[in-house]
This record gives sequence, C-alpha cells and structure tokens, in this order.
Amino acid sequence: MRHGVKRQIQEEPLDSLSSSVRQQAMETLTQLSHTRPVLGVRERSELVNTCVKSVFSLPSVQAMQEKDEAKAEAIQTLYRQTLDALQTLLNALFVEDPTPAGLKSILEPLGPWMNSGKAHERARAVNSNVSVLNHTLLTLPFFMSSGFPALGLLLGRLILRIGDPDEEIGREALDGITILYTILELQKRARDKEETNKKELYETNKRFLGPYNPVSPCQNILRVIAEFGDFLGPQQVKDLLLAALEGLKGGSEEARGKDSGEMMQLASEVTLSSVLEWYRHRALEVIPEIMQAIYVQLSHIQEPRAREVALLPISLLASSFMTEVVVALLMCPLPLDSNGAEMWRQLILRKPSCDVRDLLDLLLTSLKEKPVTKKGRASIVPLAAASGLCELLSVNSCVGRVRRIYPQLLLALLIQVHYHIGLNLPGHVASRKDAKKDAQPSIFVPVRWVVKVVKTLLLKMGCSYEATFLEDQGGWELMVQAENHHRGVSLLARAMVHYSCQELCRILYLLIPLLERGDEKHKITATAFFVELLQMEQVRRIPEEYSLGRMAEGLSHQDPIMKVLSIRGLVILARRSEKAAKVQALLPAMVKGLKSMEGLLVVEAVHNLKTIFKAQDRKLMDSSVYVEMLQVLLPHFSDSREEVRSSCISLYGKMVQKLRSPRTPALEEQLISTLVPLLLTMQEGNTKVAQKCVKTLFRCSCFMAWELPKRAYNQKPWDSQQQTVAKICKYLVSTHRDSAFMFLSQSLEYARSPRASLRKSSIMFIGSLVPCMESLMTEDRLNEVKATLENLRHDPEASVCIYAAQAQAQILASCWRNSWPLPHGDTWVCDPATTHRWSPSCENLPTSHQRRSWIMQALGSWKISLKQ
Repeated sequence: MRHGVKRQIQEEPLDSLSSSVRQQAMETLTQLSHTRPVLGVRERSELVNTCVKSVFSLPSVQAMQEKDEAKAEAIQTLYRQTLDALQTLLNALFVEDPTPAGLKSILEPLGPWMNSGKAHERARAVNSNVSVLNHTLLTLPFFMSSGFPALGLLLGRLILRIGDPDEEIGREALDGITILYTILELQKRARDKEETNKKELYETNKRFLGPYNPVSPCQNILRVIAEFGDFLGPQQVKDLLLAALEGLKGGSEEARGKDSGEMMQLASEVTLSSVLEWYRHRALEVIPEIMQAIYVQLSHIQEPRAREVALLPISLLASSFMTEVVVALLMCPLPLDSNGAEMWRQLILRKPSCDVRDLLDLLLTSLKEKPVTKKGRASIVPLAAASGLCELLSVNSCVGRVRRIYPQLLLALLIQVHYHIGLNLPGHVASRKDAKKDAQPSIFVPVRWVVKVVKTLLLKMGCSYEATFLEDQGGWELMVQAENHHRGVSLLARAMVHYSCQELCRILYLLIPLLERGDEKHKITATAFFVELLQMEQVRRIPEEYSLGRMAEGLSHQDPIMKVLSIRGLVILARRSEKAAKVQALLPAMVKGLKSMEGLLVVEAVHNLKTIFKAQDRKLMDSSVYVEMLQVLLPHFSDSREEVRSSCISLYGKMVQKLRSPRTPALEEQLISTLVPLLLTMQEGNTKVAQKCVKTLFRCSCFMAWELPKRAYNQKPWDSQQQTVAKICKYLVSTHRDSAFMFLSQSLEYARSPRASLRKSSIMFIGSLVPCMESLMTEDRLNEVKATLENLRHDPEASVCIYAAQAQAQILASCWRNSWPLPHGDTWVCDPATTHRWSPSCENLPTSHQRRSWIMQALGSWKISLKQ
C-alpha cells in the first residue's frame, strides 16, 4: 500500500498546490508508520525524499497566491496543512525507528535543500530540520552509542544558514543548533548518569549560544564552532568542512542573488578558517578525504571568489601537515585537470604557504620511486609527482627554488621516462572535464606526460635552445621508445654540452654515484647522460677509475646498450691525448663486445668506433681486430630494416678500404664469405642498398685482386641474365673451390629469407651454382638442395615458385648430363625408359616443351599452395 501512496505523491504537479492529495497521502503514510513491518533504512530514506521533493519543490506561497488571487486564502491554508502533514510524517517515521540510523535516514534527504538558491526552499528545509531535532529532543531519553549521526554535516549546514540573507532562516537555524547542542549535552550527561531538565538546559543553551545577530551573523558562527569543540572528532571536522564546501557550489548568482552569494561565501570562509584554526590537528587522519572532497566540489564551483574559499583548507592544512597534504594530492586523478592543477598551485600561491624547499624535496623523493611496486602493481606516485612539479613550475616564485635541486629533478624525470615506457595505469583515466564536448579526448600516455614535464623543466631553467634542438632532431620521440630511449637521453646531454648549460658540472658530479645504483633502466639512463658529459673539460678532474675505468667495465656488461654506451664514452675519451693510447688498447675488447648484438646498436657502435680506427696507425694495428669487426657487420647484411642493412654494408666497405697487405688467411676467408651475401643483397630491388653493395663488392675485389665478371657489379635483375649468374657461379667455384660449400650454405640460408626478392635471387643462384660444383656434391648436400627447392615450389609468391621449378630443371639436367651419384629414392629423376621415353637431357627437347614442362609445373604448384 505504501508504494501506491508514494506513487500518488509522485504524480502530483510540482508547480502548483490545487488539492489536498499530497496532504491526505502523507497523512495515510503517517498512519501506516504505526503498522508492521517497519520500513528499512533505504526504503524510509526514499520515502522521505519523495515527500520532501513534492512539498519543497512547490513555488513560494506568495507566487502561488499571485497566480490565483481568488484562492489566495485557501492556498495559504492548504499549504500550511500540507507542510504540517509532512512534518507529522517525519516525526512519525522517527518514532517508528528511534535509532541513529533511523534519524539519519530522515535528516539526510533534507540536507541538499538547505543550500538551495531559492529562499523559500531553504526556509522549508531549515524548518523541517529544526522540527525533527525538536521532536528528537522531546522523545529522549535514548542513548546513541555511536554518537549523533552525521553531526558534522548537519551542524555545518545549519551554521551556513545562520549567515542566510533571510533573517528568519538565520534565526531558525540558530535555534536548531541550540536544540542540537542540547541533545548532545543530554547524551553526555546520560553517559555520566546525570539527570537534567530538558527545558531548562535548552533555555540555558539558548542564552549561551545566542542571541541571533542579524547585523553580524559571523559572530554567531564563530561562537557556535568554538562551543561545539567537545563534540567534534576527526570525522565530524571533516563533515563540517564538507558542509562548508557544499555551501559554495549553490546555484547561479542570478538565481541566488548577489548578496546571498556573497554572504554564503563569507559564512563558508569563516567556517572553514575557524574550524581549521581551532581543530586542525583533529583533521590530520582525514586529510586524504578532505582533499578528495575539495577536488570533487571544485567541479561544481565556478565563481572565482568561491573557488578561492574552497581551496583555503589546502594551504591551511599544508602549513602544518605538508607531507600528508602532498601525499593526498598525489592521489588526484591523472592527467590533472584544471581543478587538480589549481590544488597543487594553492600550496604556494596562498598564505599561509608551505615551505617550497620542503615541498620540492618531497616531490623529488616521490620521483625516485619506481612506478611498479615489488608486487608488480602499478603506482601513480611518480607520475603524480611529475604532474605536481609541472604545476609548481608554472608559478614564477617557485622557479628560483627549483634551481637548487634542478640536476636531481632532471635526472629523476629522465629515469621516470624510461620506467614509464609501455606502462599503463589502470583505474586512472584521463579526465574529460576540460575537453570540449564535441572533441575526441586525447589518449593519456604516461611516458609522454613525463616527457612534457622534462620539457617544462628545461624551459623554466633557461634551456630553450636545448629543448628546441631535441624537437628538431626528433629526440623527444626517441626518448619514449624502448629501443631508442638511450639515444634520446644522449641527444639531450649532447645539446646541453653544446650550448654550455650552466648546471652541467653539478649534473656531472651527481651522476658519478648514480651510475652504480638502481636497476638496468636506471643505469642505462644515467650512463647515456654521463657518457656525453665526458666531453667536458671538468672531466680531467675526475679520477680515471670513474671515467675510463667505468667505461672499460661497461664493455663486459650483459646489456648490449650498456656496451654501446661504453664504446661511445671511450671514443669521446680517446679525443684526449693522455687517454688515447689506453683507449686504443681496449679496441679489441670493444669490437668483441659487438658480437651477437642487435643491428641498430651495431651500427651506432661502429659509427663511433670509426674515429678510433682513423686515429690508429695501420701498420701497428692487428689485422685480427679488422677481421672481428667485419665478422660483426656481416650477419646484418640480411637485417629486415633497410637502414641497418645499408649502414652495415657501407661500413663494411669502408673497413675493407682501410685494410693493408699482407693478407692473412683469416682475413681472406672473411672477405670470401662476403661474396654471396653482397651478390644476393644486390638483387633485392632496393636501389640504395644495391649501390652500397656494388661499392663494397668493388672494394673487396680490389683488395683481394679478384677478377669477377664485369656484370657481377650490375644492379639489373638476374631474371633476364641467366648467363651472368652462371658465369659468376663458375668463377666462384673455380677460384674458391674450397669455399664452394660455404657459398651453397649461404645461398640456402638466403632462400629462407622473408623477402621474396631475396628468395628468388637465391634460387636462381642455387640453380647455377649446383651444376658448377660437379663432383663436389654429396648425397646429403643434394638432398638439402632438393628439400629447399621443393618447399619453395609452394611459395605464396608466384615468381618464386616458377624460379624454384626452373632451378630444379637445371639441376636435374646437370645430374643426367654428368651422371652424379643421385640420392636413393629420388623423385626428381625418372628413368626415361619407364616414362615417355624423354631424352635424359632437356636440351634435346623442343623449346616449347622445355618451357612448358617447368612453367606449368610451377604454376600448378603455386595454385595448390594458394588453396591450402
């Protein structure tokens, strides 16, 4: 039945009062409150909310009377009866469940209406609150073991109403506070088992807290806050502050009125400042909740002066509990929106401001934390600290203090960039408040956010040239990539050295102990920066164990990036005459460290090593170092990245150009092993790479006095130059007979390349090479060739299938012609007598039959492979 009555109330119009339906419905609910079952807390709260909304939302009595003047007196009477019915219902619901939870379920729905922008709604809300409190006082004794429910919120809302521009509301709010104070006093005396006359105690408290001062209601507010001190614990203080913040968001200035808005701001400011002045230490344990409440309320407060008042608790609390406030601010959602940013700036913009030096030290400590905990959980603390620092840097008065710890901040941020690469922070989504409604919100990438803070720090410290240099060179983009982070950091350090940054000496001395601390990411970032600083003159003052010694140790490091950085450092040190000989002595170790290293790192390291090779006396240099260097470069001829292939082939040629006689066997063997990779790579169809191959092949030929066929240096495709391929293979086998199987192995390896152009050229090469090897071929080798070509006949690329079939035909013809020892059970070779009596030599077949035989087979194989 209650649901039906409730629905009836909801259907009543909110803009007029023309019948007694509301009144009768609430009277019915009052009667039902005496029946069983008793309503639950949630159901009671929803019921109160429905009834309160239906009555409080009505226009003012005056407005309703003006709308229907003929019924003015009836409207007045009906309104009073409806309001009385509501109050009777609220009292009855409390009697139904006279517990703290029951009282809270009645008072809670009334709270928001006390901050309404309409005076008549505020008056109704205050009147109902006071009536419920008065009824609570009259129905005592009952003892609330858990204390008065939501005391801070109720007290705070009533306090703000003391400062209401409507004196009647202010006077009634003070009366409600007197009743509340009396209830609390009775609770205290009941706990102490003291008997007290309620009426006398109420009158005494009324004189004690009053009288109401309409001229200066703030005096009443201060008196109330001072006297309620005995009843305010940490949670009550927090709720009292939250109520004061609620009073600031209100309606628009037009709806509330200018005077009302100003008085509300004044009442809130007096409440906030006095509570935090007298009870600040009680708020210590609830600082995170207070900061969160401020952040949430700022989204609803637009008026500038009101926002200033709302931010006041931050500076007041930070002046005594800066660490706790900063820790709470670090929990703000990321990326910071305008509200979060303003909260950070409040720390130093408003008085009393906290000690900026201590504040920056706290942020630096947070920046030194890892964004991933030992248990593998993501932590927003370093990223939040970086965001907070960025906001503090926007305050000019803070910049001078930042310079004190600028080196530490810069290095900590760069290390955080490395830590945040590829890191996502679940549960912390970019705020969309500041984004335009129609605009697509940008994706929040933590590592790019940290890079933004690094840029801001550089610009604020006067390093605009360095920041611009990195922008032009793509250094910022390198910094956010896992494989290129060290290059971005090195580029920044190089720029700072080039533009003679004033802080470099401090950074240099700070880095020396950092090189041995932290994990691999920490060490890589620190080393990348330190290496570039070895160009400074001040490095001469550093003991050699910290410069040359550290770099020499890095050559044996497990991480290849550390090896490359160490080589870079040694190359820089080699520019100094006193260090050159010691660095050159480490050249073999440097080259050895490049083995089995990733292609881009090899290119980077070898570019640096060229400087040392140029400075070396060629007569005194051991050729084995050159051999090792060439061995390092050769495997990267087949790298999937064009820049790596091109660079390694070019560097290989330049190294060969530096070679001098006599030629050692190891050197000759190394250069011979280069022939097939260069010849095949030349055919991949990339003009830039092919040109590098031609130049390197020519340099190898000059040094080795090879007489390769002239067309071996031709970049044109082999498709129409079968004879050229045959001549090359014939030359290779006849000149380097002992290396023939190496040539075959290399070509078979290239036949497995992911690039179709290389597979095709390697097949053509195999088809010409195998017939040239004559009696050298063994059954195992022939089987290997056979298996490779058979697989390639099912290649997804049609041209590869065709050339694989052609290569098979060439080898088959060669087998029959030369009577090679064929592998057992070979399906390539058929006895002509048992088939179509074909001639064992394909050369004796008509031309049309020769072509059709292998082309049709290849196309058939290709079609089958596509269907599979």
